[in-house]
Amino acid sequence: MTRLTHVRSGPYAPPVPAHELTAVSADGARVHVEVHGPEHAPAIVLAHGWTCSTAFWAAQIRALADSYRVIAYDQRGHGRSEAPLEAAGYGTRALADDLEAVLAATLAPGEPAVLVGHSMGGMTLMAAAGRPGVRDHAAAVLLCSTGGSRLVAESTVLPLRAGGVRTWLTRRLLGSRAPLGPVTPIARRLLKYATMGPGSAPERVEVCARIVHGCPRVVRYRWAHVLDELHLEAGVAGLAAPTAVIAGTADRLTPVVQARRIAAALPHCLGLTELTGVGHMTPVEAPEVVTRRITELAERYVVREPVSRQEREGA
Repeated sequence: MTRLTHVRSGPYAPPVPAHELTAVSADGARVHVEVHGPEHAPAIVLAHGWTCSTAFWAAQIRALADSYRVIAYDQRGHGRSEAPLEAAGYGTRALADDLEAVLAATLAPGEPAVLVGHSMGGMTLMAAAGRPGVRDHAAAVLLCSTGGSRLVAESTVLPLRAGGVRTWLTRRLLGSRAPLGPVTPIARRLLKYATMGPGSAPERVEVCARIVHGCPRVVRYRWAHVLDELHLEAGVAGLAAPTAVIAGTADRLTPVVQARRIAAALPHCLGLTELTGVGHMTPVEAPEVVTRRITELAERYVVREPVSRQEREGA
């Protein structure tokens, strides 16, 4: 029986895209892309996180697609994108390659867009910061619930004192090859504890559980090992576009210290929004806040004040 990988009704049910396409990455990997909204509207590009899919952005797509062209894609191995057969197909270079391929396939040369990344999607934007095919389009950036390094060492998923023991156990937990299995009441409670704030409503927990449990086991653990070894400080420093940051104070996967460090290192930081009591899944847990910030960036940097890359970077 096919596993249900997203909810089918309500505000978090994925809307039907205006059209779909396949972007081909540098190594030949095929990346599934959805385009929502009017054909010539200002562009917003959404990159989801580890174990998620385009369905994760359902609330944002529904809110934005009347006025904007919203482009969402499945990271390789997730959703309907191709999963590399070899471990070499997973890495930060692949993330950056895939993003470049998506932008080339959906945007006109030099067309400005707001680039939004959640968790591994934010890491994608940091990894691709120096790529001309990304910088030429990045009018503004929003980083949600993400980090650039020391992800395993700083994770608080396990309620233990920081140190070698916690890091060792966290590494084995997040990088486990064990299948997640069906979405059961116990699975929902565990996922809520690890990834969401304590006040998250049951329907939002269900949304995240369906998506996360739909991620293939091999894809989950191979990306986990990539994230364990991240060192994206240079990418943060190279992210020249105006960039806003959102983080939840109850985030156990990428604690708010990660967001504070990124905000302090960004060349053009527009501020850090800390959401009290919110966990790692900010676009689902606090959809209105995330959507409002995306809209603010789009209105300022794409609609009213479209600027060239040289102007954005102060050349």
